[in-house]
Amino acid sequence: QVLSRPLVTAKWLSEAVRAGRVGASLRILDASWYPPQERNARQEFKESHIPGASFFDIEECRDQSSPYDFMLPSESHFADYVGRLGVSNDTHVVVYDGDALGTFYAPRAWWMFRAFGHKEVSVLNGGFKNWVKEGHPVTAEVSQPTPAVFKARLNRALLKTFEEMIQNVGSLKFQVVDSRPEGRFRGTELDQGLESGHIPGAVNIPFQSFLTEAGHEKSIEEIQEIFREKQVDLSKPLTATCRKGVTACHVALAAYLCGKRDVAIYDGSWSEWFHRAPARYKVSERKRSKA
Repeated sequence: QVLSRPLVTAKWLSEAVRAGRVGASLRILDASWYPPQERNARQEFKESHIPGASFFDIEECRDQSSPYDFMLPSESHFADYVGRLGVSNDTHVVVYDGDALGTFYAPRAWWMFRAFGHKEVSVLNGGFKNWVKEGHPVTAEVSQPTPAVFKARLNRALLKTFEEMIQNVGSLKFQVVDSRPEGRFRGTELDQGLESGHIPGAVNIPFQSFLTEAGHEKSIEEIQEIFREKQVDLSKPLTATCRKGVTACHVALAAYLCGKRDVAIYDGSWSEWFHRAPARYKVSERKRSKA
């Protein structure tokens, strides 16, 4: 009953840790990432993490040859990387991160596993922040998982390319939700030094809308209401985008909780769109105000 469950609670996971269930059949991965000038994710992991957890380095597990951040690695790269973390195709994987919001990068790791055909992956609801707050155990002891064999098979249905996004501007075959903050979506504020704006026809749902103030996922009813208010029809095809394919995965997770399991991610997101799309396909209020 646990398998294919998109979220697990801290209580459930701490009981699994206490019962000694972390091993070949259950692996915990810390997928934290922070801007290097702000925090050092790997160092923080070494100092304090959930017992039995391994560090999932999103910088290492990506397409290193791409000019864009965090693009999906190849099947063989992913399989090799997670195999070294002790993950096989039969492992239930639980991902979390240490972000102050509760959850930031964990849904990206969750989506990556699903994109490579792994169904048994869950996000720790509330993240490390709430794990600590609730008084669950932490350790500085770094465990060495026994390597496993993982076979990765990319599920193309969960991924959109630049070409498919361009085509969709004309065909509108699928809905597009952009998870960035409103100012960046509208083009009124810079996005990490990049001019911002959005893909024509996209709807804006900032990813934090799906989280409570404490950092847990909102209830299914609340999430359904958020999609309804933005006139996003969960019975129809949906693709999520953001700045670099990370917070878009919060949209996929939220939709999954509502029973929609096939939300695709535009992996290149705004980073790629800004550099490659024709000017008329970049909607920005800033441009309009300049004109």
